[in-house]
Amino acid sequence: MTGHLDVKTTHISFLIFDGFPMACLTSMIEPLRVANEVSGSNTFSWQLISENGAPVTASAAITFDVAANISAQTKTDYLVFLAPPKASFQNEQSLGALRHLSRHGCVFCAVSGGVFPLARTKLVSAVPLSVHWCYRANFEKEFPYYLASDQIIEVAQSFITASGAAGGFEVALNLIEERLGSNVSTEVACWFQHPMMRKSGIRQITPVPDASFTKESLPTAVSDAIALMQSHINDPLAIEDIAESVGLTSRHLERLFKSSTGHSPFAFYRTLRMKAARQLVLYTNEKISIIAEELGYSQRRVFRRHYQASFKTSPEDDRRRINLYRVEGNISLPSLWTDEEAG
Repeated sequence: MTGHLDVKTTHISFLIFDGFPMACLTSMIEPLRVANEVSGSNTFSWQLISENGAPVTASAAITFDVAANISAQTKTDYLVFLAPPKASFQNEQSLGALRHLSRHGCVFCAVSGGVFPLARTKLVSAVPLSVHWCYRANFEKEFPYYLASDQIIEVAQSFITASGAAGGFEVALNLIEERLGSNVSTEVACWFQHPMMRKSGIRQITPVPDASFTKESLPTAVSDAIALMQSHINDPLAIEDIAESVGLTSRHLERLFKSSTGHSPFAFYRTLRMKAARQLVLYTNEKISIIAEELGYSQRRVFRRHYQASFKTSPEDDRRRINLYRVEGNISLPSLWTDEEAG
């Protein structure tokens, strides 16, 4: 531990909503706590707040008391939004408090699902926002005027957005480095056996159906083909056109996909589309027929058949089965791959 440092305290308010993911909170608070201990200072202070000052229940069904409501915040250096995707502010007074904080230099930070209530305030300028890959389809549907980024962290003007609890940890490390220097931030990273510090410019790691590898570990042609599929979820391309775009014949792409992923391009593509569909089924109130059309399905029965094959349930029953708390509780989506699709 270094000697005591006389430094200005950075005040951080964590604005939590019912159903927020606990991991995103602890992944930021713990490195800040250790930074204070390592540096022998009170460089960082933090508190939990909610919109109305009432206790908040996290996604793990653990209830947190808070120090204050958002309207009582007249000054804080950082306001961190922690929320499930459906969270939003309930009264105009809260938005007035946010505008006041913004005018007085507060930096707004959103981690994972927290980017949704941040975007709904309409206080965000035209800057890229880090959106977790599992929420991207939902986010782009609701906020077509914002640029959804696949970077782990996006820092722009008075806004910081990060994807996943690991992204929140990186934001904390970057704050520590900014205030206390790289020696302290490195020691904090080592304290948690964190392998490296990632700043902006690093893309999220996204899963593919086989958990033993990620898109980044695949052959270039397969990775490029997947990128094409992901950019044409709503207007699906023919496999022949994808193969031509990556410089392969359809047969060669088929063999390469099978050898590197264990699945055919067609089955893989369908899974990506079903993944996007399920985000919309579980995290929006959009009619199922509209979701089917938006995913490029001209026949609802085909969409339902593919959904049933993927998740062993119909989209209607899937939405009905998930009670309101779990929908708003930032639940992780179950596996998107089934044996039926492996052919």
